[in-house]
Order: sequence, then structure tokens, then C-alpha cells
Amino acid sequence: MNNLIDAQQREEMITSTMPLVGHIVREMWVRLPRQVSRDDLTSAGLVALVRAAHSFDPERGVPFARYATPRIRGALVDELRAVDWASRSVRRRARDLDATRNSMAAALGRVPSNSEVAAAMGIDVDEVDANDEDLARAQVLSLQGSAEESFEDLLPADSPTPEQIVEHRERLTYMIESVAELPERLKAVVVGYFLEERPMAEIAAELDVSESRVSQMRAEALGLMREAMNRELDPDLVSSTHRPGGCVERRRGAYFAAVAARHAASVRPAVVAQGGAPSIERAGASEHAGASGAQRVDASA
Repeated sequence: MNNLIDAQQREEMITSTMPLVGHIVREMWVRLPRQVSRDDLTSAGLVALVRAAHSFDPERGVPFARYATPRIRGALVDELRAVDWASRSVRRRARDLDATRNSMAAALGRVPSNSEVAAAMGIDVDEVDANDEDLARAQVLSLQGSAEESFEDLLPADSPTPEQIVEHRERLTYMIESVAELPERLKAVVVGYFLEERPMAEIAAELDVSESRVSQMRAEALGLMREAMNRELDPDLVSSTHRPGGCVERRRGAYFAAVAARHAASVRPAVVAQGGAPSIERAGASEHAGASGAQRVDASA
């Protein structure tokens, strides 16, 4: 019987009846909470319309619109039940409570308390409180559902704040400059291992030392860099040497001063040219290579 309708006729029948879905959705949506998605209801209604077209038998003498209407409404109800966090029993009890509250409010001239509603219905007040709590938990708010302010704007953001971005750029700048001021052999280890991602054995062969010595040099370089950055950004974290005023202390002081001087020299023209935004491209490295490499150094440090 259904084969009396070919595919083209069925498609024309669906297309001509699609406005009916919009009408039923609008009629139902105005009585629903704002968090219910109108688009989801429309999608459910259109699916029901297509299914109705495939099961429609024109020989029964019923117009297709009349045949499809109850099926569309049923699909919308099923969709609402699927997204409703409250059970049917909770909704049923809520309707009874609302009817009792409305009748008592008309008789008393005020809103009745939960204890008065419970007494009128012959149930315990805890049941009334529990039903109210169940309904409250079932309320789902849209992040864009507020008329005054979007709830989405009130949620904590995962993205960094402007202050954190500036701080990160400042640390990145100091890190790249601290690499540039390292002694040549230490700089060769840091650049080769972190920026160029070369094997430690290859770096050891180039410097004519053992791999364990390269590992020691890497640790020494990272320690110097960390101390130089702390000296400029977190002075309280700078550690003291075992022999203040000794040779190691003097070398550290000279290295710290060189990093600070390089930073001052690089930021000064950037302030004039870019209005205060420092460039992170230093020591002949490209911005992309410098940033990615410095992040690997930071993770190891």
C-alpha cells in the first residue's frame, strides 16, 4: 500500500508539511522553560515527520497533515522526557502540589507554607520539601539564558589572563637572553640538546667529552639560567654560593650582569619601536624556534 507513493511524491509531501512542525514546536515551546532547546525540538519533529511519511497510507483517506500531527507531538513529548532530569512521578506530584497551592492561595489570600500544603494533601511535610528539591535539581540553565548577563561570562576561564601572558613573555625573553650569555661550551650544550634536539652522543663527540660530562654541563647551564632569571624576576629565590666572594661567585655575578645588560639593551629599542611590547626573538634565533626551544628548557629547569 505504501508503495503507491514514490520517492518524489514522498519528498514533496514532507517538504510541503514541514511548516506544520514549526507551528507545533512554537505552540509547545512557549509553555516550556527557557532552557529547553527549540532547535532540538524542531529536529525531533522533523524526524517524526519523515517517519510518518514512510508509514503513511493514502488509501485510508486521512490527510497526511492530520496523520502526521499526533506523531510529531508524540516525538516532541518523548524528546522532552529524554532531556528532563525529573522523573514522571516527581512531575506528577509537582502538578498536584501546584494545584493545591493555587487553590489554598485563592482561599487564604497568601501563599501557603509547605506544612499547610502537606496538611491539606494529607502527606508529610518532608515529602513536599523533597519534591521541591527534586524539581530544583532538575532545572538546567543555559549558559546564554540570562537576559541581563550571560552565565558563560561568570564561569572561570581556562585561558591565561593578560597579566599571565605578559609575565610569560617576560620569562621567555629572559630565558632566551640567558642562553645567549652562557659560556660557549655550555651554550653549545643547551642549544644543541634543547633547541636543535640533537642526540647527547653527537654533542659529546663535537665537544670531545663523554656523555656524562655533557649531562653535567647541561645541569650546570640550567642552574645558571635559573639563577639569572630568578635574580631579575624572583630575587628571593636566588641561592648563595658556599664561598661568597670566591671565583664561582664572581663568575656568577658577571653572568647575571651580562644577562641583565642584554635584556636592558634589547627592551630599550623595542619600547621605542613597539610601544613597550618586548620582542622574544633573541640571539639570532627565530621567534618560533626560540619560543618552542625555551619552553623545553623551562620544563627541564
